[in-house]
Amino acid sequence: MKVLLISANTVVEPYAVYPLGLDYVAAALAADHEVACLDMNVVAEDDALTVAIHRFAPDLIGVSLRNIDNTDALNPESYVPLYRRLVEKIRQFCDVPIVLGGSAFTMFPETLMALLDADYGIVGEGERMPQLLDALENGDNPSKIHGVICRSGASTQALPLSEASNGRLSATPAGIDFYLRHGGMLNLQTKRGCPFRCVYCSYPNIEGRVMRHHAPSKIAEDALARQDAGARYLFITDSAFNADPEHSLAVARALKSIGLTIPWGGFFAPIRMPGGYFDILAECGLTHVEFGTEALCDSVLQAYGKPFRVSHVFDAHRAARAAGLHVAHYFLFAGPGESEQTLATSLSRIDRLNKTVLFLFCGMRIYPHTALYELALKHGQIESDPSILEPVFYRSPRITVSRAADMIAEHAKDRKNWVHAAGGEATGEILDRMYRGGFSGPLWEFLIR
Repeated sequence: MKVLLISANTVVEPYAVYPLGLDYVAAALAADHEVACLDMNVVAEDDALTVAIHRFAPDLIGVSLRNIDNTDALNPESYVPLYRRLVEKIRQFCDVPIVLGGSAFTMFPETLMALLDADYGIVGEGERMPQLLDALENGDNPSKIHGVICRSGASTQALPLSEASNGRLSATPAGIDFYLRHGGMLNLQTKRGCPFRCVYCSYPNIEGRVMRHHAPSKIAEDALARQDAGARYLFITDSAFNADPEHSLAVARALKSIGLTIPWGGFFAPIRMPGGYFDILAECGLTHVEFGTEALCDSVLQAYGKPFRVSHVFDAHRAARAAGLHVAHYFLFAGPGESEQTLATSLSRIDRLNKTVLFLFCGMRIYPHTALYELALKHGQIESDPSILEPVFYRSPRITVSRAADMIAEHAKDRKNWVHAAGGEATGEILDRMYRGGFSGPLWEFLIR
């Protein structure tokens, strides 16, 4: 069967994100099917999409949906209309089954199936697609496959796969070139599943709570392949790279052993780590640490379900800085347990984080299958029947999102290392100019004060 996989994401702010998920699905299909990948960041124009579909003449099209919205409570934007236009355009020129997948689809499968008029959907990991194709080719009922839903069927929470296919690059040279020209960054995944229980996080629903590791040697081979393809920086997409310290150390050592010379970074939880942890990672090429800190008030961290406290944040920060690493912290205000007093406490303590960049978000997006969803339901902020596909945010009873934003703006006082959300269009334009000038990587280190 000829299968066309499409990445629907077109968001490039603050920088373009390579569609790694398509590589995994393409690799799972490659042995038995003819596969082509199409990235809407690369195609951009409708005419090019039409030409690509006619040229390949697929028997089935898979559409990967990355994000539902921008998660910005002050300026919310849904991406669903973009996805609807894409599927409508496909239907105009091609009458083959459409299969939806991706993280956004997994969060709202039944709603998106109906809105986008899809034929099938895959909840969870897209490597289930070979099972779906086998069922279609053999005349079997696809709805019997765990995690696969049809037009008339209800979805189930898919069990995580025991093993994932490899992450080899499957994009066309033109597709890779787009990301090399827009920051030089390609992605890498070292494991799936998140053991943490943050109240707002959708990762456990998408990937499961049990960590499933890729072999460090295989990760290193994939990393080297990306370097050979022209990548100048690698970003590890794990929810928290250091969730398993021993595995992350083994991965770092494998990257060094195989001869990787380009820098890399990823998301980290500011939890207690073994002595010398960040020193070893720095010796193996790590340059950027992005901590998911969220607050600097213990009562709020507890309400958020975080596995660390304020003292751990400062310990992790000092250790990363001592290792010579660039450090950024992400904060998420106005969630459960937040008040003007707790926010003021966090802001005062942020001032003690030296030599760092701060990405500040206000408002906590409510997603299904999270503790925050249950909390909002309990407090009457949402109802169980209506969809929350449109951006809906938790409302703290003791502080509004707008008040939190005002407090942050007043405290920041135009300091350039205090960045609201991802920085918006202005930041995207600055990064784009720097990329055109030959810079690569996330570049937030230039804001460090």
